[in-house]
Amino acid sequence: MASPGLKTAVMLSLFALLSACGEKKAPAEYLPRVFVQEVNPANYAAAVTLTGDVQARVQTELSFRVGGKIIQRMVDVGDRVSAKQVLAKLDPKDLQTNVDSAQAQVVAEQARVKQSAAAFVRQQKLLPKGYTSQSEYDSAQAALRSSQSALSAAQAQLANAKDQLSYTALIADAPGVITERQAEVGQVVQATAPIFSLARDGDRDAVFNVYESLLAERPAERSIVVSLLDNPAIKTTGTVREITPAVSAQSGTVQVKVSLDSLPQGMQLGSVVSATAKGTGKSAVELPWSALTKNVSDPAVWMVDDKGEAQLHNVTVSRYLIGKVIISEGLKGGEKVIVAGGQLLHPGMKVEIAENTYKDLQPGAQP
Repeated sequence: MASPGLKTAVMLSLFALLSACGEKKAPAEYLPRVFVQEVNPANYAAAVTLTGDVQARVQTELSFRVGGKIIQRMVDVGDRVSAKQVLAKLDPKDLQTNVDSAQAQVVAEQARVKQSAAAFVRQQKLLPKGYTSQSEYDSAQAALRSSQSALSAAQAQLANAKDQLSYTALIADAPGVITERQAEVGQVVQATAPIFSLARDGDRDAVFNVYESLLAERPAERSIVVSLLDNPAIKTTGTVREITPAVSAQSGTVQVKVSLDSLPQGMQLGSVVSATAKGTGKSAVELPWSALTKNVSDPAVWMVDDKGEAQLHNVTVSRYLIGKVIISEGLKGGEKVIVAGGQLLHPGMKVEIAENTYKDLQPGAQP
């Protein structure tokens, strides 16, 4: 049998063991680990890249001044023309008839004038001798004046008929390039109906159609670099010359014309060009996409306050870019914004800020 002292020692050991098992260590509180970025506002100027084409400063719609049937067309789209060059002709038969008729009327009035003049001369000779009356003399004088007026009217009609006949030829009023053709041989056209579009030689503009929202902020600099779309190495500079005040009902865009300082080799009329313009710089905050969440339907970000708790804060996003967003309102500077690890947070939850920065997690980051 074991001695009483040994039993006592065994019982004390068991008691100590049971007491140790009964003491449970309180579990440590779980704190979600997040990565933060301190807000640092900076001047941000939004860059807008636009695509347009090179157009002539002056473009003219050429049309006949009389109606008729087109019998001849001398030029086509892309042809270069000179001033006073004939571009197309109408059938002149009807107008030639008018000229012949007016010419015959002039000849008839000339005969009447000659006859009236002879009668008046006779009256002038007879009146001093008393062989005619004053009334006869006055009648002869009135007849002469009437026939002279009729001759002047006939001559004006003839000149007008000749002008109308000359209008059967469509003539270029300035040198340039034909950019559009709107009629064909055999077609009957009305007066003033556009037949050709002429891009006059001279200054060139780069024309862009821009959505009105992109022009909420006018470019900080009016000088813009314009480059050829298929060969960006070919470039020139230009100045914003005109912004149309009205929005196009068809496209919902505003037309912006940039006056080109020069036209380099390879950039010509009709070339497709691109230009990048920057708006006026405004204070804004740049954050990665992962920082953006929403509060019901409004954009928001998670921030860590002085107590180490996460708080949801509404913001205003001015632009969505590749991999980042630009915050225009809602952040003043110095706030700690959670940029990673905010998926399961709720307002007031304590968080643990990771020692590494969010940039350290990005691909290609240096250790």
